Amino acid sequence: MRRSPGVLTSSLLLGFVSLIGATSLQASPAAAQSTLFKSRLTESAAVGGSTSVPYGWIDFCHRRPKECKVPALPAANIKLTAQNLRILKRINQKANNAIKPVSNFDHWGTMADHWDYPVDGKGDCKIYALYKRKLLLEAGFPRQALLMTVVRDLDNEGHTILTVKTDKGDLVLDNLVNEIRPWNATGYYFVKRQSQQNPNTWVSINQRGGTSKRLSPS
Repeated sequence: MRRSPGVLTSSLLLGFVSLIGATSLQASPAAAQSTLFKSRLTESAAVGGSTSVPYGWIDFCHRRPKECKVPALPAANIKLTAQNLRILKRINQKANNAIKPVSNFDHWGTMADHWDYPVDGKGDCKIYALYKRKLLLEAGFPRQALLMTVVRDLDNEGHTILTVKTDKGDLVLDNLVNEIRPWNATGYYFVKRQSQQNPNTWVSINQRGGTSKRLSPS
């Protein structure tokens, strides 16, 4: 049966409105996540003076001197563009999927912290964080914005993450959570991290990172 011009026009209009509605529904989770990012990225963690350097970093530098014999540089943040955020998410997910979690003692047979890259595909939090730092350096991010950071996790256990300094605040790349989170949405107690100018100098933080909050549904 042929449709009259009026019916055809109404059908097309209804379809167009439905398409717009579907597109809006598909875009809303991303828009919500973007809004949440903007609402949480309001500050950076305040740092204090120089503090002790973790033994694991010192040992890492002895074994891989080229990684640490670097000049001091002016502090620099990355611009948090949509493209840069996609890169951060991709690398965080890649490292979290590539490494099999294993404790420091079971992996290396020592209680002393052993920091390294995932040479055998296994490791604890330090190996994840170092690998993410390496991949982001290779992707062109400035060294001064990629900072190894020591925290106390939600169980008050020692934990290491990678802080990424951006123009919208500090982000956290974490092997315990696949999502990129602002530092003040982790609930962690931040103890210390690398200086932006010199990775061999560490600065104190001693500040609670808000309350734990996910940026999107799991």
